[in-house]
Amino acid sequence: MMRKSFVTVIGLALLLLTACGSERPLRDTREGPALWKAQRGETTAYIFGTIHVLPKGLAWETQTLRDAIAGSDRLVLEAAGLDDTAGSHEIFARLGQSPGLPAITDRVPPDKRPALEALIQRGGMSAQMLSSYESWAAAMLVSTVSQQDLKLSGEQGVETILTADFRDAGKPVEGLETIEQQLGVFDRMSEQTQRKFLAETIGQSQDVAAQFARMKSAWLSGDMDAIARDFVAEIAPEPELIGPLLTDRNRAWAAKVAVMRGRPFIAVGAAHLAGPDNLIALLEREGFRVSRVQ
Repeated sequence: MMRKSFVTVIGLALLLLTACGSERPLRDTREGPALWKAQRGETTAYIFGTIHVLPKGLAWETQTLRDAIAGSDRLVLEAAGLDDTAGSHEIFARLGQSPGLPAITDRVPPDKRPALEALIQRGGMSAQMLSSYESWAAAMLVSTVSQQDLKLSGEQGVETILTADFRDAGKPVEGLETIEQQLGVFDRMSEQTQRKFLAETIGQSQDVAAQFARMKSAWLSGDMDAIARDFVAEIAPEPELIGPLLTDRNRAWAAKVAVMRGRPFIAVGAAHLAGPDNLIALLEREGFRVSRVQ
């Protein structure tokens, strides 16, 4: 079963990112989100699991994490250009919109239509506007309503904070893929899968607070077993999702990390670091000596 919570991990917030920088509190405990050091030859990389949207004021940074950032020579994110909000919107609109699509209400089961209409109204959207988007893109737009209800924002997301820090330090920010490649994964889904994604996004909107609370708790404590169990295993039975969204990308990323030199700080969604064929396990197969440092 597809879950909206997992999609949030993968990258719904790509469209909301806006760089910002300010003094932020440190966690008052040594426990924090999972962080690894991977070493091979001339390369010493830190691998950090992220969450893309967060509430304002959440203390998630530790001194161990800040030291790792300070000692790194560049930031490597899932996708390059995340701080280009206008560019991200342009790519989303170009991939997500198509002429002559059926009405959005015709693309969801009758029992989901009242909830869809409520989300449209709360989000200040219209059914006509949403109908111009393909089903996967409509699902992402609908999901932002729940994010707004919880006061979650990409401005507070890990990638935004890290991007601002590295740019302020005069260090480059790179990507393992492009935003177009990332959104293209959804764009290539069959219409049947897209409609299922849309229907389940609507259905899960009533439970989003509890889902996010579980995800945030697992992430803050670095509980990779919980992330694997609750946010990776749920899409494992969906072959049209587990490969394109996780394992195929993990393999491509591992190959790119394998040829990196220097001291990159690599920050990707925490779900990519848990479950089968996760990025950490793949780097170990590439000959990296990997140790968990947080």
